[in-house]
Amino acid sequence: MTGVPEQVVLLDEDGRAVGVTDKATVHHRSTPLHLAFSCYVRDLDGRVLVTRRATHKRTWPGVWTNSVCGHPAPGEDLADAVRRRAGQELGLRLEGMALVLPGFRYRAVMADGIVENEMCPVFVATTTDAVRPDADEVDDFAWVPWPEFRTSVLRGERDVSPWCVEQLQALPEDPWMTRETVGQLPPAAR
Repeated sequence: MTGVPEQVVLLDEDGRAVGVTDKATVHHRSTPLHLAFSCYVRDLDGRVLVTRRATHKRTWPGVWTNSVCGHPAPGEDLADAVRRRAGQELGLRLEGMALVLPGFRYRAVMADGIVENEMCPVFVATTTDAVRPDADEVDDFAWVPWPEFRTSVLRGERDVSPWCVEQLQALPEDPWMTRETVGQLPPAAR
């Protein structure tokens, strides 16, 4: 499918799909509400993978954030989209994936006025794989003990993406022990 533009699912205020648009054109000063996801991946030692976004990305270039973010393709199962992006961006296979914040939504504005506006369910997962980052997506990565990462972000001691801050404010102390139901997802993601 080389040459086919990546599409994102546009949403109404209730999370129902109302259309699609090219990902390359969706982010601007009036970004429409659209469907996305985030995932925090840990290793068997309890460290979470944090990634630094590539410096040429349209939104939050060079900013540290959670393990992997992305957008499901129209009609793509949300969990399958998370697995797909983890494989593409990081070379990881995910195990024990669980939905932890099905209704997470945020809106953030960059200094240049570019807006992120997403319903962005949050997952956690585990991996035993070595990270093989795609340089088009990820500039750097680090494994950080989860309690240290969480505490440093919540205290404002670690600079991360605005969605990562809001997610950590909403996540329980040990999100890998949390399980939510798909019935709580936005309708377009069910």
